[in-house]
Amino acid sequence: MRDQGVAASVLVGVGSCLPSRRVANEELAERLGRSPEWMFQRSGIRFRHVVEPGTTSGDLAVAAGREALAEAAAGDVAAVVVATTSPDRPCPGTAPRVASRLGLAGAAALDVQAVCAGFIYALGVAQGLIAAGTADSALVIGTDALSLSVAPDDPTSMLFGDGAGAVVLRSGHREEPGALGRCVLDSDGGGRDLITLRGGGTEERSAARAVPADPYLRLQGREVFRRAVEHMASASRAALDAAGWKPQDVDRIVPHQANARITAILAERLSMAADRALANIEHVGNTSAASIPILLDHARRAGDLQPGHRVLLTAFGGGLTWGATTLVWPHLTPSALTHSGETTCTTSWSTS
Repeated sequence: MRDQGVAASVLVGVGSCLPSRRVANEELAERLGRSPEWMFQRSGIRFRHVVEPGTTSGDLAVAAGREALAEAAAGDVAAVVVATTSPDRPCPGTAPRVASRLGLAGAAALDVQAVCAGFIYALGVAQGLIAAGTADSALVIGTDALSLSVAPDDPTSMLFGDGAGAVVLRSGHREEPGALGRCVLDSDGGGRDLITLRGGGTEERSAARAVPADPYLRLQGREVFRRAVEHMASASRAALDAAGWKPQDVDRIVPHQANARITAILAERLSMAADRALANIEHVGNTSAASIPILLDHARRAGDLQPGHRVLLTAFGGGLTWGATTLVWPHLTPSALTHSGETTCTTSWSTS
């Protein structure tokens, strides 16, 4: 149990951004040599949003972050933590530029790279900064544009969409609605080749190969599926134990969504009713580090997250990395902020 004197991290704002360009399975069918229905049956995905030329992960992060800050009525925050596998540049990090564009120059700003588990890891980093007294508030953003990093002819490219989601955390008390529970974080570097993008790193540069390393994101789907279910379930149980909750106490599971079947099997492994697992993967695809915060924003707008709901967040990603945490959903009023200027995006998906 956490020390009662240690400040808790309390969620007070949420925001998201999806690029306006929406790509249906039908648009990918001929190129991938797969039928639209095959894609849906294998993944649970019918649509994904992708960036237009000239739009970056940082642009999406700024739009989502601005919305979360507006909802929290936060003029500034002390720290900005950006989870991304598709940074604007290898150097410098994306977070300082995002902070500057949001008028937060002077805030501590850093990137976190844990692939699809990045948002949970970023929450853990922000939680640590607040508990240590280094920051009294933080903007945590998950943002990815992995449509730019997948091989056009690889069937796994059907999985990935682009987007960003953000939350604002402030220092508070552990019994407040919105207070994060323990962030359970784990890894296994022995599985790094299961989800990997080899090109561009020092491993490639040091080897001085005549032929450059593969520049595309690759994943071994079957083994990733198996390990995702196993590790998300174990992290979820640990987070529930830390919160003093039993699986039947959970009102909503908000998982990273890589595949709809993973979510269904996860709920079964945790002995939870399938309808407690929130999902929007059919309409947005796998948005990597942005998956959980985008789903949080969509679910509360749709009324699927209500004040007082006990919520479990859990994710698995490359590294291998995985994690989970809990919170009681607070009362939030969705911001009326509309996006304008630098980035064209939508804060919700359409079924039409």
